Amino acid sequence: MKLVLASTSPFRKTLLERLLLNFTTDSPDINETPLQNEAVEEMVIRLACAKAQAISERHPESLIIGSDQSAVLNDEKLSKPGNFENAFKQLTRASGQKITFQTGLCLLNSTTGNIQSICVPYTVVFKTLTPSMIENYLHKEQPYNCAGSFKSEALGIALFERFEGSDPNSLIGLPLITLVNFLENEGISILD
Repeated sequence: MKLVLASTSPFRKTLLERLLLNFTTDSPDINETPLQNEAVEEMVIRLACAKAQAISERHPESLIIGSDQSAVLNDEKLSKPGNFENAFKQLTRASGQKITFQTGLCLLNSTTGNIQSICVPYTVVFKTLTPSMIENYLHKEQPYNCAGSFKSEALGIALFERFEGSDPNSLIGLPLITLVNFLENEGISILD
């Protein structure tokens, strides 16, 4: 069976490449608007599955990986900041706090219709940040297209006190430990 990543995210693609599997990518075109009163955990699973299903007709006899992520600070969903001012506000609010990333993962077998899905949380605990630390970080890295206003795989690591969670790959957007288990359930062993 072919393996397809339903994403154009370069970060997810780089993570999946770590498993040394042959795969292709395809861009799902879905409406990502949250449903009324939808919990973040439910939303990311729904969207991960919708992404996989959106490309399933183009990829028969494939295993399709869908993923979606949302960041939460004090019960508020964080968006991508888009610019310096919004990023500065986000990091100021995050100073000394925890941001939890909820990552939805779906593996769809387009032949059988079998769907495996889950939400994997991962928490980042921030140091107490001064305004000059935040400003210097933002000018150096410019993480304006990243929810939470940082890139943990780069200089953003200097913002944190610690991480909490079972799979650090979840933070970047693709929980590989769970994905390996899902693939094994479909008969694909990574190490055999």
